[in-house]
Amino acid sequence: MLTERPQLFGRERELALLSSLLEDIGAHGGSLLVRGEAGIGKSALLAEARRRADQLGLRVLGTSGAPFEARMPFAGLQRLLRPVVREIGGLPEPQRAALEVALGMRAGPAADIFLIALAALNLVADRAGEAPLLLVVEDAHWLDAATLDVLAFMARRVEMEPIVLLFAARDGHAPHLDETGLRELRLDALDDASANALLEARAPELTQVLRRRVLDEAGGNPLALVELPRALDSNGLAAVSATAPLPMPERLERAFAGRVSELPAATRSLLLVAALDEGAGLSEILTAASLVEDRPVTVEDLAPAEAARLVSVSGQAVRFRHHLVRAAISQAAAHSVWQSAHRALAETYAADPDRSVWHRAAALTGPDEQVAADLEAAAERALRRGAPAGAAAALERAAQLSDSASGRGRLHVRAAEIEFELGRSDLALRHVAEAKSLKLGQEERTRLRFMLEASDQGSWSGGARVAALAEMANQMTSADETALALRSLLTAAMGCWWGNPTQETRDLVVAAVERLQVPDDDPARLAVLAWADPVRRGALVIDRIARMTPDATGDPATLHLVGIAATAVWAFDCSLGLLTSAVDGLRAQGRLGLLAQALVFQSWAAFHLARETLADSAADEAARLARETGQSRWALAADLAKAALAGERGDFDTADALADRAEAELLPIGAHAMLSLVQFARGRGAVAHQLYSDGFDRLKRILDPRDVAYHPFVGAWALSDLVEAAAFSDNVDHARRYLRQLESLAAQTSGPFLRATLSYARPLLASDDNAEELYQAALGTGLSNWPCYRGRLLLNYGRWLRRQRRVAESRAPLRAARENFDALAFVGLAEAARQELRASGETSVRRTPDARDHLTPQELQIAQLAASGLSNREIGQRLYLSPRTVGSHLYRMFPKLGISSRSELAGVLSAATSAS
Repeated sequence: MLTERPQLFGRERELALLSSLLEDIGAHGGSLLVRGEAGIGKSALLAEARRRADQLGLRVLGTSGAPFEARMPFAGLQRLLRPVVREIGGLPEPQRAALEVALGMRAGPAADIFLIALAALNLVADRAGEAPLLLVVEDAHWLDAATLDVLAFMARRVEMEPIVLLFAARDGHAPHLDETGLRELRLDALDDASANALLEARAPELTQVLRRRVLDEAGGNPLALVELPRALDSNGLAAVSATAPLPMPERLERAFAGRVSELPAATRSLLLVAALDEGAGLSEILTAASLVEDRPVTVEDLAPAEAARLVSVSGQAVRFRHHLVRAAISQAAAHSVWQSAHRALAETYAADPDRSVWHRAAALTGPDEQVAADLEAAAERALRRGAPAGAAAALERAAQLSDSASGRGRLHVRAAEIEFELGRSDLALRHVAEAKSLKLGQEERTRLRFMLEASDQGSWSGGARVAALAEMANQMTSADETALALRSLLTAAMGCWWGNPTQETRDLVVAAVERLQVPDDDPARLAVLAWADPVRRGALVIDRIARMTPDATGDPATLHLVGIAATAVWAFDCSLGLLTSAVDGLRAQGRLGLLAQALVFQSWAAFHLARETLADSAADEAARLARETGQSRWALAADLAKAALAGERGDFDTADALADRAEAELLPIGAHAMLSLVQFARGRGAVAHQLYSDGFDRLKRILDPRDVAYHPFVGAWALSDLVEAAAFSDNVDHARRYLRQLESLAAQTSGPFLRATLSYARPLLASDDNAEELYQAALGTGLSNWPCYRGRLLLNYGRWLRRQRRVAESRAPLRAARENFDALAFVGLAEAARQELRASGETSVRRTPDARDHLTPQELQIAQLAASGLSNREIGQRLYLSPRTVGSHLYRMFPKLGISSRSELAGVLSAATSAS
């Protein structure tokens, strides 16, 4: 490999940072993104990192992006893992299968990209356990999307591994990496002193006049300072300085092209073949070049290119000195020669249909139905390997090569669907525009319109477009595609729940799903009914779910559908178990996108059931996974669950910070329906801690149709809180109105949550003659599954007894309230109960903090799994962490818990559980 060390003049700061990363690799790892314009020295810096890694005894794995391979699924990952892929057998079977399918080593169903990423991480982490590891990724802006997803996942998780991951990317490229939050090292042009020093080292023979011209032309670009003097040697100054100045990369490409033109024909063919298929090994390059030349071409024919410092040959690899060399070679070739090289590569890769078909497509100048069909087949293979972005690219090229207008339209519609699913709406809309101008059948036109409506960001907020969405979903039920119709109706139903449409629109969705020939207890059908019309269909949905016996080992996506149906109709006591099973199953399958959503629902269900430890860990994990999978709104929904929890605990600073941040992100994107969650998170804690005026002002907004935060279904969560807040803030008329609303809703849906909150609210408005009977009734049966409401009602009952001058009697419910809140770790409410007890003449010892108070949600989650007997590897599989990262978390939490070994975890956590 060529190491252009003289190009590192003036890079002392960058070299110091690299040295620090590599020398500390035994203690911890890290990731770094090196950015800069073409020729600024990124490759040279990575080459120096490789050299220093060799000196330190680190192992090095590398890969690079290439324009031709950008559409080939996992091409970059294959190159990175090639030296260690033989060790894949040591991975757990689900990870091994996922990675082998992704790399084309076996056939099988596509795995979630994040299960593939976890497998790749564990594969290299196992190798790093033998010796620290440096992963070098050059030209990251040209990597295929699937590889970028995997590497971004790995980059977020190497901090506790003996691994350093270095990326290099061009300025303004690789936006996917921007979202990972990588530490970034920006390479700028060399200062004058460094530029002079580099030029003196590389071209000391230049006259003063030429030196000044080269320095002016190069503008501090290290590659230009090295290459322009060489261009002067062979072509004179005119080769690098035109009357109208050209961008620097184009000048350098011309310099490289001039050097290539002087090489023998066989050498030029070898270079062209290597430039057109950057992933090719030496044997494939020689085979294809021999086909181009129609005679045997050998490795000796590369010697002139090596002498001209255009490439280096190491083993079976041919490496270009710079990507501009590759670009110059490709662009300088005559079109006929270029086509001939692609045809030769297609023949060379006959045993690899995906790579071969792309070369066949590249050689074409007009339509070819057979190649279009083969590209469509390649798209299906890409989907099976878990690389939808590669599938979309293949469908796009197939559409370009199809001679049939209807065929092109069908391919563009399918590509648009994939791009929308990937969240790449700009690319999806480009396909939509193409499809609109072509001949489409009625069904495809409906699907196209539905895609546009369903993908609109406003579908989570506002009812203006929900009716159109529902009408299109209704039309799709007439097509003989039940699964597609159900999926469409689910989207429309979600729009109904979040969008507050008219009852007529809700009826349209309900009627459409009831026409479908599916069983009454079909999970998707129940979810549509629940989300489209939770008030009128709530009792039916709850009854159906209550009669079901879902198999916890069944399809987790099905369990998820039933769980969210129960959540939509306020049946949180039903939904939590279903969602917990769904989370476990989705975790095992590696379906992180859906797992993040299931965790959000699980966190809110656990919140309403006062399962605060579960709610906190689920929300914490959901927020992290949702952001990793590009689901920002789900991440905000998780943050708001954490805010509600913090408020209920009395941690108002945390609650306000999370709610404020969510509001600041939701308002600009018009996600008004989710502002109801913001107001709920702010108001719930205020009411629980008797800040009644503030809580009333917050919560009443959710049920005010004129307010931007209006949401009647989220408002139902807060009805009992509104009754309490209004009753104790001189708004008794409002309190009675909210109580009537709650009574009506509970009667219509028969849901346990609504009945329980109704039993909580009734005594708060009762006369002194009737209040005690209602308090006793609620405490007797109605609140057994709702411990937070039970604790709050005990607190209110104790206060009521004190107001009745029954001080001695008040102590029992106040004592029970204190114990209830201590068990829930609701410190603020527990202190309120203690204050009431002190006012009654009884003192209380303070609660002793337990394990939950010392650990972060993720640490507590790991500790619980470790205490249950799972190994670090098994915990890592569940939480998408490497075993070493799990071990590091455990090591750091032992001092927090006052223990020194893993065997003590169960005792510490069981003590906390028994205390609760």
